[in-house]
Formats: sequence, C-alpha cells, structure tokens
Amino acid sequence: MASAELRIIRRRIRSVKSTMKITRAMELIAASRIVKAQQRVAAAQPYTDKMNEVIRNVAAASGSASHALLDAREVKTAGILAVTSDRGLAGGYNSSILRMAEAKLIEHKDAGIDTRVYAVGRKAQAYFKYRKYQIQQVFLGVTDTPGYGDARAIANIVMNDYAEGTVDSIEVFTTRYVSALTQTPMRWPLLPIEPPEAIEVPESAAGPVGYTYEPDAESILGRLLPRYVEAMAFGILLDASASEHAARRRAMKAATENADELVRILSRRANQARQAEITTEILEIVGGAEALTHG
Repeated sequence: MASAELRIIRRRIRSVKSTMKITRAMELIAASRIVKAQQRVAAAQPYTDKMNEVIRNVAAASGSASHALLDAREVKTAGILAVTSDRGLAGGYNSSILRMAEAKLIEHKDAGIDTRVYAVGRKAQAYFKYRKYQIQQVFLGVTDTPGYGDARAIANIVMNDYAEGTVDSIEVFTTRYVSALTQTPMRWPLLPIEPPEAIEVPESAAGPVGYTYEPDAESILGRLLPRYVEAMAFGILLDASASEHAARRRAMKAATENADELVRILSRRANQARQAEITTEILEIVGGAEALTHG
C-alpha cells in the first residue's frame, strides 16, 4: 500500500517539476519581451505627440473643414474593435477586455443598434464566434510584435467601413500599458475622429506654431487624418503588446511559485509515505524474528 502510494506521489512530483520548467521558461521569455515592448512604446510616443500637435493646429487653421472621418452621424450600426492576444496563459488580460466589449455590445443591442465586431487576436475571434456575434473582420498574428504595417491594415479597413457607412462609429477595447505591474483595460473612441483639444499655453510661453499650407489647410487635413488614425492604431497595438507580455510574465511567475509550493508539499508526503514503508518493513522483520525465536 505504502509503496504504491509512494510511486504515485513521485510520479506527480516529476510531472509538476516538468510543468514548472515550462512556466519558468515562459516567464523569462515574457520578461525579455517586456523590455523591447516598453522601448517600442516609448519610441512611438514622440511621433504620436507631434501628430496630435499638427492635427490640432491644422484643424484650428482650417476652421469648419469637413472630412468623412470627422463627420459624426447618428449611430445605427456600431463597430467594436477588441484587441486581445493570439495565445493564452496571460492571466486575466483577455477576459477583462472581452467582458468590457461584450457589455458594450449588449448595451447597443438593448438600444436597438446593430453591431459589427472587429476581432484582433485569436482569443477575441473564438470568444465572439462562440457567442454568435457578427464578426466583420479578424486580424491574427499581430499582437505579439506588432508592426506599423499591421496598424495600417487595421486602420484602412475600419476607415473604409466607416466612410462607406457599414458602421457609424468605431470603439476600441484594449489595454493601456502603465507599468510592468499595472495594465488598465480601457475603451477608446476611434471613429469619428475627435480632434485633440487645444492645450492652454501660459502667456509667457511661445504661442502655437504657425504653418504655411500648400495647397490649403483643408487638403492637408484630409491627408493627415488617415495617418492620424494609423498612428492611433499603432499606439494601441504597442500598448496591448506590452500589456500582454507583462500579464503573461506575472501569470507564469505565479504558476511557477505555485508549482514549487506543490513540489514541497508532495515531497513531504513522499517522505511520510517512505517513512511508513520503512516502519512497516521493520515491523515485519521484528515480527519474523520473534516468530523464529519462539518457534
């Protein structure tokens, strides 16, 4: 009895140790990728800030300029862009985004508004497909190390659908990267574009930058707005990628620690089973010796 139990416990210990090696390796891989993802987020920020500044100034100079991406209209069909990962083992990273997106879908349904889902990542695709939501487009293989081309592809599709009237708004549900320990699920209105608000500048500071427009401010704004949407999409993907790696590192670290604790518990049980086995053997030897003596 004790011998069989000991074999089972030792088999479990070997299995847990093998799993612990995998989770430890995944933790180290995610930790190394966080650094690169952080650097990419930081490197993209100056471009995004400058784009916001240019859009703000050009929009002010063009006055009441109109553009398809600026025109807000009555929302009859809403687009929901959910940014998740292609792989799991990232703790609550995907579930928090998907819950927020589905809550918005339910809200639109209750209001009598049709919806279209744009799924980034296999987790979003599987989630909304299983729940029978209408998926307009799926983007796979872009969340691990997103490139600007991936952002352009996503931006072009949602801009075309918005311009053609397939959807009347686009809302993004993603995760904002704050730090390696903090990632915040958030809703981001993408279309129609809301020009960045003017920043109050102290009187002592220099005034806004002046531009000379050729051919005119409205034409320049029409060329800049698609680039602006692309830059926003790229920033969203970079934040999501960094958040995914950070969440996976935490999840794998917790799994490794839990596996290590389980190995300690099982080792204690194995020692107890081994001790019981030894005690049984000693008792059998002593009993046999006494039987021979009195025989």
